[in-house]
Amino acid sequence: MITRTYHARLERSLRGIRRRIRGAAERGGRDPDRVTLVAVTKAHPLEAVRAALAHGLFDLGENRAEELQKRAAAISDGRIRWHMIGHLQRRKARRVVGVATLLHSVDSVRLARRLSNAATDAGETLPVLVQVNTSGEESKGGLRGEGTEDGVRAILSLPGLEVKGLMTMAPLTDDETVLRSTFRRVRELHERFRALDEYRGEELSMGMTNDFEIAIEEGSTMVRLGTALFGERVP
Repeated sequence: MITRTYHARLERSLRGIRRRIRGAAERGGRDPDRVTLVAVTKAHPLEAVRAALAHGLFDLGENRAEELQKRAAAISDGRIRWHMIGHLQRRKARRVVGVATLLHSVDSVRLARRLSNAATDAGETLPVLVQVNTSGEESKGGLRGEGTEDGVRAILSLPGLEVKGLMTMAPLTDDETVLRSTFRRVRELHERFRALDEYRGEELSMGMTNDFEIAIEEGSTMVRLGTALFGERVP
């Protein structure tokens, strides 16, 4: 019954979401195919994952390291690209190495060092995004302020990590001016970091269910959508 519900939900939602992504990209003068839709399956049952695969969604997002490990073990499908999108505690760094296709939330140099050690010990290279905080919210993680560039430089120097770009979380607000400013600052940081020889990032992970169209217009290459695709999470 749950499986049928998730299939039905995606039948209703996915076409509209893709249309909105395409429209936002075109308004921003960009190629819609350059925007990756990460289907956030966190807190949904495995039926949601299977429904996503059936609908051609292979970029799947989880926000807990333990859940990521369990799901990757439960569903063996070489097409899946697992995205770890939530805050990662340093003591759990080893859990994502060799499992996550992309870790979105490297929010400190200390975490990056722990990940670097875990990756090199395992003989792996872990693709990551550096999380930056351009909204100024205390509740949000990420590098911010004058130390942002020094932090990015430090992370770029670590072995075992491949910095693919930046990630941010915008304030939960309907104020378009605030949202655009938050996303635009990340894009400007990204463009500034491109002057660094070591920085070869191409990705900007910005935008969730309530703000993804604005994020795409401002340059996002990855949007993280859960509720918009699957509905409210099962308690």
